[in-house]
Amino acid sequence: MAKQPMLKFVQIDRDMPIKRDADERRADFHEIYAEYADTKAREQASRCSQCGVPYCQTHCPLHNNIPDWLRLTAEGRLQEAYQVSQATNTFPEICGRICPQDRLCEGSCVIEQSGHGTVTIGAVEKYITDTAWEQGWVQPIKPARERAESVGIIGAGPGGLAAADVLRRAGVQVTVYDSYDRAGGLLTYGIPGFKLEKDVVMRRNEQLAAGGVAFRLNCVVGEDISFDEIRAQHDAVIIATGVYKSRDLAMPGSGLGGIEKAIDFLTASNRKSFGDAVEAYDSGRLNATGKRVVVIGGGDTAMDCVRTSIRQGATSVKCLYRRDRANMPGSQREVKNAEEEGVIFEWLSAPKGFVGDDTVSGVMVQKMRLGAPDATGRQSPEVIEGADYVEEADLVIKALGFEPEDLPTLWDQPELGVTRWGTIRADFTTGATAMPGVYAVGDIVRGASLVVWAIRDGRDCADAILETLSQAGAVAAE
Repeated sequence: MAKQPMLKFVQIDRDMPIKRDADERRADFHEIYAEYADTKAREQASRCSQCGVPYCQTHCPLHNNIPDWLRLTAEGRLQEAYQVSQATNTFPEICGRICPQDRLCEGSCVIEQSGHGTVTIGAVEKYITDTAWEQGWVQPIKPARERAESVGIIGAGPGGLAAADVLRRAGVQVTVYDSYDRAGGLLTYGIPGFKLEKDVVMRRNEQLAAGGVAFRLNCVVGEDISFDEIRAQHDAVIIATGVYKSRDLAMPGSGLGGIEKAIDFLTASNRKSFGDAVEAYDSGRLNATGKRVVVIGGGDTAMDCVRTSIRQGATSVKCLYRRDRANMPGSQREVKNAEEEGVIFEWLSAPKGFVGDDTVSGVMVQKMRLGAPDATGRQSPEVIEGADYVEEADLVIKALGFEPEDLPTLWDQPELGVTRWGTIRADFTTGATAMPGVYAVGDIVRGASLVVWAIRDGRDCADAILETLSQAGAVAAE
């Protein structure tokens, strides 16, 4: 009988890929984790308990068949592991890098709950698909047959690209419209290279283009082309624009120079990584070099900003967050990485204004304590009177989250229904809106959320469109 390759979590400890030394990694924008060697990937995959109720799969938005591809990896059947992984996830190598596994699959791992340390699901997922690319197992899309129907997708972020992938595999003609000059959305211009190196995103874009997805880039809907024109050219339209409108702070001094939006700061940095000319960066406005930087916010975008500032050569980087460490929304793994790299976190601290003449020179900070829970169950921060101070700063970055733009007005589509939060009103399963043939997916429906949820929405929406198109074709044939 063959030796059991699984259930080794008692004999083998959890072991993440080697993390580069903080002094080394803060000097560049390369990813901070090394790749698993084949032996190590097999070893870590073998720790999976193959439990009867795989909570890791249940708590993954894509319901990835995690135990199956872990077992195949442990058995050395890596190409099969890739096929199983790819069956439910359009971009497994991206999710393996940027998903907050500690809050999703790994956080629900049964052996983690029993005190043995979770299986390193994300690192193995990344290894499987990186190997698939290296071995040439990832091929351009080749539909079994071409279909005459076409779908227009507005937005080349993860939700739009996931939908494009599913539709093209079914032979549907797909055109993706995006305002940026490169596809990928926040994967390209929002997430720094130390979390997601850009060649990883670009090769997926190239795979989609080679498979027949048409991209119309530098195309602003409402200016370069109207929504009505797009709708007239396609059998269905998917709105996958994401949410890019930054939340702001209305307080004394908020109009001073040197107070910038997180998305502008991160986009400038990522454009430089492509070798683009970025005037706002080169002039020093969106560049942290030699500056005292204060980032306001506690989510993953704030973590991206503080760690980018470190790499740009800031003299100091501090993060203000109004709650404590346990209540911050960002990944705890990211907080630890940031601290190792030299970021200082000022917990229970919130801005009340800014000081300076024409340019900011400091943030007026008020200290907080946690009081009674709010409507979401989280403890509400309360001001501690008389504990204010000024935090010196040359550059302040607001990472307060994102809101949807007013698409019905921008696109002259008053009948496009929105919620009270400004997000598009759409069915969460199919993405269908009240407008015939118009769908919406990702953050523009959910509000700012995770990449993995956008991928899920895009895939589900594409499946719903395919069903609708097939039904329409069957009726026409009668």
